[in-house]
Amino acid sequence: MVTGGALYSGAMIGLNSVWYSQYDKQSFRFFNDWPEWNQMDKLGHVYSSFQLSSIGSRALQWSGVSKKKSDIAGTITSFAIMSSIEILDGFSAGYGASASDWAANAVGSGFYLGQNLIWDEIRIYPKYSFHRTDLATQRPSALGSGLLEEMIKDYNGQTIWLSLDVDKFVKFPKWLNLAVGYSAENMIYANDAQNIEQGFHPYRQLCFSLDFDLTAIKSRSKVINTLIYFANKIKLPAPTIEFSRGKPKGYLLYY
Repeated sequence: MVTGGALYSGAMIGLNSVWYSQYDKQSFRFFNDWPEWNQMDKLGHVYSSFQLSSIGSRALQWSGVSKKKSDIAGTITSFAIMSSIEILDGFSAGYGASASDWAANAVGSGFYLGQNLIWDEIRIYPKYSFHRTDLATQRPSALGSGLLEEMIKDYNGQTIWLSLDVDKFVKFPKWLNLAVGYSAENMIYANDAQNIEQGFHPYRQLCFSLDFDLTAIKSRSKVINTLIYFANKIKLPAPTIEFSRGKPKGYLLYY
């Protein structure tokens, strides 16, 4: 409990430094940001809340709690942590609390718990991939300055995936998954009108790709298994077909 509390406090301090330090404080308010960033931030909330649920459950199972109780407790903890971020948003003059963010948090946490209640395992994994873009340098205050900030803030370089563990449904190589991803580009401002005014024309991307299920790798080492567990949250580069602006585009390796 003490370690978890320390990690949570450190994470909140770090987030406050990266995300909120440039804005003044305000009285708590709600703000409708659903139309912004072509919903990439909403998928980020789904991904984060799912992964926090998984990490929380794994930690509790490691300490001896039963899987079902761990899954429920991990889901509740994840939603509580993500909700605290919304509270920070609500007091920040640059943002405001978002009802759609809260809904996305519930979807992500529920997606984790629901799969475990139905199948007693995860068969569809949300994953994340990122590539750096030139757009971040044009507005670093919003899109980040440096790799770590850009990985959080530059939605142009992010893709959120759903990776299907096909062999859990039909006969298929255990190490190979099929994935569908969503991303958007040409955004330096949150809403399309501002981007178009500045000469940028945002567009959405739908990607279909192969993926690798690293959990198919079995080891007797708890350290290696833990590293595999965390590495499997990232979508590795693989052949991909992207559909955007009315036409397909192929990549030998997309990340």
